[in-house]
Amino acid sequence: MFWLLAFLAYLLGSLSFAILLSRLTGRPDPRMSGSGNAGATNMLRLAGRKLAILTLLGDLCKGLVPVLIASLAGLSLQQQAWIGVCAVIGHLFPLYFRFRGGKGVATAAGMLLGLYPPAALLAVCAWLLTFYLTRTSSLAALIATPLTLPLLAWQEPAALLPMTALVALIVWRHRGNLRDLFAGRERHF
Repeated sequence: MFWLLAFLAYLLGSLSFAILLSRLTGRPDPRMSGSGNAGATNMLRLAGRKLAILTLLGDLCKGLVPVLIASLAGLSLQQQAWIGVCAVIGHLFPLYFRFRGGKGVATAAGMLLGLYPPAALLAVCAWLLTFYLTRTSSLAALIATPLTLPLLAWQEPAALLPMTALVALIVWRHRGNLRDLFAGRERHF
């Protein structure tokens, strides 16, 4: 059951709502415009608030739904977390879109929401505060995501290893943003 759900989570994660919504509305492919990222932040830049919100909700659900199904199937918390990681990997490297996806932050938030809602709340609050202070989405993600690790280590240690792997993936996907942040070239809102 674990491997089947992990594979299905990857396939669900591979649905890129940014790309699909762009195609449905005749907008440019978000991977070719703006920041080049297939996520809600770039959709806000390229297509406006409505499509950005729909992208965000779709990406959140891609992380949440597989974790909830794994929970209902009676899998352990660690197995649920790994299944959530598979959904995020699908978002990062979507099978249906030549393995060029987003950065995984919203899908990871959905995963956290299903695993341990206080960690998701912490991440969202940290993201919002950082974004409010800096107007930089990538910096907000790079601060918010790792902040969940101490809370998980304390409250849900079974999810710590998968979440640590996930944080490493998200930081790796933001490596270009890190270079731009250090060089003072990162995009702000």
